[in-house]
Amino acid sequence: MTEQQPQRDGVDRITAQWRAVRPDLDTSPMAVIGRLSRASRLLERGIKENLTVHGIEPWEFDVLATLLRSGPGHVLTAGELSSAAMVSSAALTNRIDHLVGKGLVDRAVDPAHRRRVLISLTDAGRELTHRLVEHHLAGEERQLAGLTTAERDQLAGLLRRVLLTLGDHGEDPDRR
Repeated sequence: MTEQQPQRDGVDRITAQWRAVRPDLDTSPMAVIGRLSRASRLLERGIKENLTVHGIEPWEFDVLATLLRSGPGHVLTAGELSSAAMVSSAALTNRIDHLVGKGLVDRAVDPAHRRRVLISLTDAGRELTHRLVEHHLAGEERQLAGLTTAERDQLAGLLRRVLLTLGDHGEDPDRR
């Protein structure tokens, strides 16, 4: 009985080309980083397609989900939301304007601190976000269908180690 050859992906082709041209180089880092990069793009495309069914862009979902997961009241200051959603305050202002226009969030001055702005989910925003989270997780489940639960746990642990090695401690890397 012959052992089945593993399927090849686009990164296998690229690393094989490099081995042919430069057999003296260790392309194993390229194999990992290339796969992470390609997986990121494919996952993002799948998430976008999944949310578009509901007329929502991924960045809209990020803001709505951040507010929903903030706990009862679903209210954050603009600064807290910017930090939790890992976007700059300038980008957040445009996003909030857009979501206010759609009737999904409210913006109000904090009566206790007049210089702070409070962002909260509207009833419509809260209802939509609850539905979206379920739909989003079902889409992510489909994207990871090729892995067992144990493999997902192992991959999550390995990716955590990569992120920690890269200095990820929860803040937005673009805000440094």
